[in-house]
Amino acid sequence: MTSSAPRAHSVPRALSFDSAAGRYAAARPSYPPGVLDAVEELSGRPLSGIRAVDVAAGTGIATRLLHTRGARVTAVEPGPGMATELRRSLPSVPVVRGDGDRLPLATASADLITYAQAWHWTDPDRALPEALRVLRPGGALALWWNVSDYSVPWVVDQGERLRRHLGAGDSAHGTPAGAGSRNLARLSGGEFARRLLPWSRTVPVDTHLANLSSHSAFLVLGADGEESTQGFMDEERRHLAAVFPDGMVEERYVVELGVLVR
Repeated sequence: MTSSAPRAHSVPRALSFDSAAGRYAAARPSYPPGVLDAVEELSGRPLSGIRAVDVAAGTGIATRLLHTRGARVTAVEPGPGMATELRRSLPSVPVVRGDGDRLPLATASADLITYAQAWHWTDPDRALPEALRVLRPGGALALWWNVSDYSVPWVVDQGERLRRHLGAGDSAHGTPAGAGSRNLARLSGGEFARRLLPWSRTVPVDTHLANLSSHSAFLVLGADGEESTQGFMDEERRHLAAVFPDGMVEERYVVELGVLVR
């Protein structure tokens, strides 16, 4: 397996979401029902009644979907602010503080481990053996990402503006561009079964801009970057008004999903 340890700033960057937990919960997109349908298909078992672990659960976007499907979910989250928001919105779901590189869970204790929008924050050389340790025989590891749909012209144009503002290697379009595919290819050698699931949601322009601003590429700028970030969002509002004159933005995504059965 090729080493892919996170860059030195990855841990503080991952924890930057704590400063915007409420905005994250309010503005970030969820996932279409087809994601969990595909997880059931590729793992070969229904979600209802299984013991599931949602790692780097954040404010509980994927946790809620698993819980609604009837899975007995434990959330694992390193950030105190995100964990607090998760407990507030899902008080019946256990939340354990920890991260994917060192899962605070017993061996062979889970039927399903999920990473929604999160695997790229791990060191896969540590996180994959940890997931396999915690999974029961026949259990499944499911990784997925919302990635902005670059077949859509306005998404391409916005992506170019984001790169000019944030730097060529950065993104605020759902995950670092292509991170899903690269991580699965690096990890699996073909062992992950994959699905691409296009979907969309339509939200007010304020929600779309709040979604953009809740990404780590903006959050790590901190107070020093507030004026720059606000300037970008004001300019982006003007660009979006030309494409969506009614003030409702159709965000277009492709979910990149990979499922590995132990």
